[in-house]
Amino acid sequence: MQRERLTITLRKDLLPEVDGYIDKVKIRNRSHAIEYLLTKSLKPHLRKALVLCGGNGVKMRPFTYEMPKAMLPVHNRPILEYIIELLRNNEIREIVILVGHLKEKITNHFGDGSKFGVKITYIEEKSPEGTGAPLLKAKKYLKGEPFLLMYGDVLADIKIKEFFEFHQEHGNMVSVALSSATNPEAYGMVKLRGNKIMEFKEKPEKAESVSRLISAGIYILEPEIFSHVPAKKRSFLEHDILPGLASEGKLSGWPFEGLWFDISTPEIYGKVLKEWKK
Repeated sequence: MQRERLTITLRKDLLPEVDGYIDKVKIRNRSHAIEYLLTKSLKPHLRKALVLCGGNGVKMRPFTYEMPKAMLPVHNRPILEYIIELLRNNEIREIVILVGHLKEKITNHFGDGSKFGVKITYIEEKSPEGTGAPLLKAKKYLKGEPFLLMYGDVLADIKIKEFFEFHQEHGNMVSVALSSATNPEAYGMVKLRGNKIMEFKEKPEKAESVSRLISAGIYILEPEIFSHVPAKKRSFLEHDILPGLASEGKLSGWPFEGLWFDISTPEIYGKVLKEWKK
């Protein structure tokens, strides 16, 4: 991102507070601290999220014969309840949820979201449509400001506010939260140079897996993303959109170290039941 050199004058009593933000890692110096504080003050807050809970959960059968994957219980609470709690705790209170398979299990439990301290709007898919079509369906609720997109089968110990600060600082169309895996061929593998994603490849061949960094299924997107969704009915963010944006230099990657699970198989679900915090 381009910067312009400025000379400013500050009250002396403010300088210790400004300098208190300098940690030599995230905030490098006084100039960077001032930029960070201005960004927090002037840039929009992250207020909205799209959570994708469609699909039939074929890989999670027999569990998903009777309930959508997002409603599978973890310590007597559905996965989606943890996600909504994460969003609410990070001041994201306007949530659009894509529902499909056994949608009433979700809508009956969460209603309009008021019991959970949020406002929920539902959009529906009649049959699995990928991620492109739901993005366009949600456009009228999300347009005009950045928003978070998250999959409804992901549990993550992630600091969303820090993720959004990173997104603001680097100014790309999409920021991708990154975890790591010993089997990156099962996920969306990325090649990262600094903070920029140079290549995004969804479920690459094992021989192509030159990086262990993977998409955690959590994104922050600018509203310009809607103009990049293909017109075809069935399209996917990871297959049809992100690889092209990476080649154009419009993807940033934010690695985080918190606990993360993509609950895509019964084996992973069993691990979650043992390891996820209550």
